[in-house]
Amino acid sequence: MPQLTGSIVKYPARNLVVWYLVLIILGTVLLTLPICRGTDAEPISQLDACFTATSASCVTGLAVRSTPHAFSFIGQLVILVLIQIGGIGIMTITTYTLFNLGSKPSLRARAILTETLGADDDTDLKWILRHVLLVTLFSEGTGFIILLLRNAFIYDFPTAAWHALFHSISAFCNAGFALHDDSLVRFQDDVVVNMTISALIIVGGIGFPVLLDLNKNWRKGIFGGWEDLHVHSKFMLIGTTLLLGGGFLIFLLLEWDGVLSEMPLKDKLLVSAFHSVTCRTAGFNTIELSSLTNAMLFISMILMLIGAGPCSTGGGFKVSTVMAMAVNAWRTFRGMTRINFARRTIPEGVMQHAMATALLFTVIAIAALTLLLVLEQSSTPHPNSQGVFLDAAFEVVSALGTVGLSTGFTSTLSTYGRMIIIALMFMGRLGPISVFVALSHTTNKTPVEYPKEEPLIG
Repeated sequence: MPQLTGSIVKYPARNLVVWYLVLIILGTVLLTLPICRGTDAEPISQLDACFTATSASCVTGLAVRSTPHAFSFIGQLVILVLIQIGGIGIMTITTYTLFNLGSKPSLRARAILTETLGADDDTDLKWILRHVLLVTLFSEGTGFIILLLRNAFIYDFPTAAWHALFHSISAFCNAGFALHDDSLVRFQDDVVVNMTISALIIVGGIGFPVLLDLNKNWRKGIFGGWEDLHVHSKFMLIGTTLLLGGGFLIFLLLEWDGVLSEMPLKDKLLVSAFHSVTCRTAGFNTIELSSLTNAMLFISMILMLIGAGPCSTGGGFKVSTVMAMAVNAWRTFRGMTRINFARRTIPEGVMQHAMATALLFTVIAIAALTLLLVLEQSSTPHPNSQGVFLDAAFEVVSALGTVGLSTGFTSTLSTYGRMIIIALMFMGRLGPISVFVALSHTTNKTPVEYPKEEPLIG
């Protein structure tokens, strides 16, 4: 059995696991209270409350109960607080509080923030934490004002303000929770809502290290600023641009005669662009996903697996991971001995980490899908399954990537199926590697080294 006692102080990953578990448990307890239940709504079971609290804390967006109808204003407020805390990280908030109270952060706190925000040993953590919270406040505040002005034409002022606040925080945190049962389908042709939500998703998902790096170098101009950016920032900016542009073009091509066929050109472009953005782990949708072609659903799964950036509010095995593997593959094909990119040499250890991350995500997704299929449809013949395999695969990838998009499969899950999705959302938020490190024993160095022998690869 994994030994956690006495090890929480030593391993930062274990701190994150414990903090998020506490947040989920607290959210579960609060959401089961009668005051959090919507008018005329059925009582919320502990499992449904746990599912919702996990989805909110892990900024996923999958739901088994209607957010606008099953939960009261207090219940929605609890969900929003869970999203905000889970999005920017519990340790970010608590460490910043310690700074402001005059306490000096411990080595443990520095290690946690280094892992969460990508800081190095020479970084002024107080400066980083202050700017992280400022970026969050500025982004969500700007989104709130824009959405409030737009909502003022639709709702009364209190409703317009609440919807603007809820959706701006949910979008920046890449949570995907919405106060409409159809997510944002009703705003399918609304340029203001689509552009605002998309901008919040991208800013929240690109990662705080990239935002802080851009903030330090933007005054140097396009070329000078680009040269001084870290390799990670260049990875993220190039990779994000390619994924957003590629997802947009593929959606437009595959669905031109499908779900987009009856739309005017402006709406076709808007829906395609929004879907490409939301697959970055956001979870909002402006079209019914069940109406997409199998090809587009599969491409969406790939985008969801890749996800957003490290140290961001998004999940997935990260854009920088894919970029690192692509650069390494290019190096291998050209027979180069070093991994060079943007006049920098990338250590071999980074590539090993990237491969391990991608492989672990894939193994977990396959194992979870297998278990889910066994539990949900082991007795159903293939001709009668009616696409359940693809729905289940989509659900697993969405949960592990903390995306929240669903073809409608979530509400049909059994008790054990929901427990699997809960576990996937939890691992997806912290990262599978962090979870396994948290449950592992102390690393032991092997004293004996045997003669080296290389297996055949490929």
